[in-house]
Amino acid sequence: MSRINTNVASLTAQRVLFNNNSGLNQSLERLSTGLRINRGKDDPAGLIASENLRAEISSTNAAINNAERAERVVNIAEGGLSEVSNLLTELQGLITTTANSAGLSSAEKEANQLQIDSILQTIDRVAGQTSFQGTKLLNGNFDFRVSSQAAGIDDLRVNGAKFEGDSLDVNVLVTQSAQRAGLFLSFGGTNLDLGGTGAADGATSTFVIEVGGALGNREFSFASGTTVTQIQDTINTFSDLTGVSAVLSGDGVRLQSTEFGGDEFVNVKIIDDAQQDGNVTSLTADDFTTGDADLGAYDSTVASNGIRDEGQNLGATINGIVATTNGKTARIDSDFLNLEVTLSDDSANNTAQTLGAVGGGTRTFAIAGGGATFQLGGNVDIGSKVTLGISEVAIRNLGSNAAGGFLDDIGSGKAFNVVDGDLTTAQKVVSEAIEQVSTTRGRLGAFQRNTLGATLRSLAVSFENTSAAESVIRDTDFASETAALTRSQILSQAATNTLALANNQPQNALQLLG
Repeated sequence: MSRINTNVASLTAQRVLFNNNSGLNQSLERLSTGLRINRGKDDPAGLIASENLRAEISSTNAAINNAERAERVVNIAEGGLSEVSNLLTELQGLITTTANSAGLSSAEKEANQLQIDSILQTIDRVAGQTSFQGTKLLNGNFDFRVSSQAAGIDDLRVNGAKFEGDSLDVNVLVTQSAQRAGLFLSFGGTNLDLGGTGAADGATSTFVIEVGGALGNREFSFASGTTVTQIQDTINTFSDLTGVSAVLSGDGVRLQSTEFGGDEFVNVKIIDDAQQDGNVTSLTADDFTTGDADLGAYDSTVASNGIRDEGQNLGATINGIVATTNGKTARIDSDFLNLEVTLSDDSANNTAQTLGAVGGGTRTFAIAGGGATFQLGGNVDIGSKVTLGISEVAIRNLGSNAAGGFLDDIGSGKAFNVVDGDLTTAQKVVSEAIEQVSTTRGRLGAFQRNTLGATLRSLAVSFENTSAAESVIRDTDFASETAALTRSQILSQAATNTLALANNQPQNALQLLG
């Protein structure tokens, strides 16, 4: 059958050629761009998945850059703290040197004080000049702001806090009182009354007692007629060596550890009672001024072997989390809250109270913002952020009430200056400052090593795997695409030849016309 008006064979050949050319063009596009998906029609579902993965890759890469930037910020802060630590070490040496008063002239003491003043000024200068892109790092910019602080807190340090909203309420509930170690020595009067006959005559006898504590022990000998006040004063003279202080109480003396906590103890051993009437009594836990139970008379075997009482650490929960405690200090370290609070003696010793207002919703204090916040995850949410508190490293802030003061109290004319001040307390303040700076450096180091280090490694793996997944969906497989290109080229050439034949076929109809 021969027709001229409609060349069906040509139409078929044209359709096939168009399809082959479309496939050829698609292969050329994929090979030239390197992408399997160049527009939505190539793979609608694949395009959606690919774009989502691309967004994740971009966020992850930004988080890696953030972590690297955080590393540089912390490095600069660590450098400033390292210099402050060196200055504090030198300061400690100057205080110890100046304590050798018999070997130093007044001029030398004043020269040492000048060095100390210079060190204190340098510490403040370092705190004010350590910065990253103009942002001060050690002047309190990255310290947490605390508002609505209730009474009963001696010291508070917020190291990290993550929360949404304007502030975070923190509740501290005392579940177990902190206790000093303590024993009561009764004497039945205001003076020692040693009795006996012969060699043990009261006039020549001595009441010998050994008092021991967390810092050491000391043996004391008292003659007949020694007042209870003198006994108290003598024991207190050596409190720095024993860790035990004495307090007058009725007709006796209360021996108690200078600090609170489970590491503290008071041990009393009667070496020679010299027939002194009296006994060793325990103290009531809820009322440390009241005797509780008789533990042994002075002439008993128990007393001669030694009677010991131990202190007790605070028990507390902070926002419902059981806190780790030492003495009067409670601390928690969670992903959302890292803080340390030291309670006053009365607050730590009272098991019946919650600090702050009484009743439901008790609020001890509120964290009103602050801290250094680093975005270390791809998703901008509270779980991907890490906050870090860096306290102000200034002489007015280094030290504590528990240590007796702050570094600025060591300056010229202040209470703990080395010319005529209290050097014992000065050394305690410097030791506390050294511990605070070292603790801050340790926290920053842990943040770098564990948080930033682990985050960078994790983000790198996530970036790699997400990029691989996106590549599988969107990138061109050159091996299969070149094979498809070759096939399309051959088919296109064959269709072109076929179309030429189909276009020539109607000419055969002319032969029928003769």
